Amino acid sequence: MSTPSVQVETRGAVALVTLNRPDNGNALNLEMGMDLLAAAMTCGRNPAVRAVVLTGAGRQFCLGGDLRAMASRGAGVDGYLRELTGYLHSAISHFVRMDAPVIAAVNGAVAGAGVGLVAMADLAVCGESPKFSLAYTGVGLTPDGGTSFLLPRTIGIKRTMELMLLNRALTSGEALQWGLVNSVVEDSQVVDEALRVAERLSAGPRRRLARRSACWRLRLPASSRKWCSRARPLRRRRSRSKGRRASTPSCRSVSLTSPLGVSASGATAGSC
Repeated sequence: MSTPSVQVETRGAVALVTLNRPDNGNALNLEMGMDLLAAAMTCGRNPAVRAVVLTGAGRQFCLGGDLRAMASRGAGVDGYLRELTGYLHSAISHFVRMDAPVIAAVNGAVAGAGVGLVAMADLAVCGESPKFSLAYTGVGLTPDGGTSFLLPRTIGIKRTMELMLLNRALTSGEALQWGLVNSVVEDSQVVDEALRVAERLSAGPRRRLARRSACWRLRLPASSRKWCSRARPLRRRRSRSKGRRASTPSCRSVSLTSPLGVSASGATAGSC
């Protein structure tokens, strides 16, 4: 029986999710995308899991998509990528929406979609040696793994564009300064520190841990979302009174091209 490419280990109220393709730098292939979705669903549906730690086996955290697996598909690579990113984005959506906080334990190099897995986490503990690189323009691929949606909301648009366009490698110290990670510890202490943080969170009141309304989880201004939700029915009432189409809202519903299965209204300047 083959070893799953993503392993889930429960330690009390904490679930340790490990990307398990160490010989391939934990690069994402179709099997790992499917296994990661299964792991996210397992954690999200288990009421006993009150915190999740995500890490990588071996020396790397996640080196993004498996380019060899993509190349092996030949002319069918487009369909393969759609299927792979479908599973990956669904997995990220489940992690983002679950009640249990997610802590990324960045134990090694991070590239491509691996950066998205760090950005999706509520907290991130990083070792001293890891470096972060998006690398998409270097291989001619479109940013995925939530990077185009979550990363600007974590480190800002200009810094995201710098990483995307220039393929700059970010050190752990810079990642801490930019706000991509919360702390930097010795490489050997990364997982242990992340587990300590997770255990601390899991010991708190569950209602407090049922964190992140949709606005906070997706880094959207709560005031904008609240204003929009009130503006739509107001406009509809006015439309009825003036004989206009009642379906015309005063606040446009703006899709942020999110791979997470969500549509964010009022999240961009000028949308309301």
